[in-house]
Amino acid sequence: MLRGAHSISLDQKGRIAIPTKYRDAINEQCGGRFVCTIDIQNPCLLLFPLNNWEKLEQKLSKLSSTNPLESKLQRILLGYASDCELDASGRILIPLTLRNYAKLTKELMLVGQLNRFEIWSSTVWNDRIAEDLMSIPTENWSNSERLKDFSLNDYE
Repeated sequence: MLRGAHSISLDQKGRIAIPTKYRDAINEQCGGRFVCTIDIQNPCLLLFPLNNWEKLEQKLSKLSSTNPLESKLQRILLGYASDCELDASGRILIPLTLRNYAKLTKELMLVGQLNRFEIWSSTVWNDRIAEDLMSIPTENWSNSERLKDFSLNDYE
């Protein structure tokens, strides 16, 4: 399970270090191999352990290449997809095209999202979190069938 927000740095060569607590599980599950692509809804990158990416890739392969919207989704997610591998120091290289897309500089946030990480510029992440926290109390949760009964107090 990938969770938590981790402040990390991008080195001069474009590498980030995966937090130590994840490395053994990632090496065991996918041999330290990842796929990184852009997020189509947020100005960040998505970093999938290879085994999780392969599940998404199966879903993408079932989309129609003749449906314009489905074709766009395939083209963007697969077109930007880049293989990344943990080096001996637990780092991965983020390709320049992806770094440019997400406007990544030295200070980053690596955010666990169950089956993947999001990689954000720290500044953009902080702005987005502040915006999200301000909007939650005013959101109408009953507009979402899945959220209308959601509770942090119910563990069953």
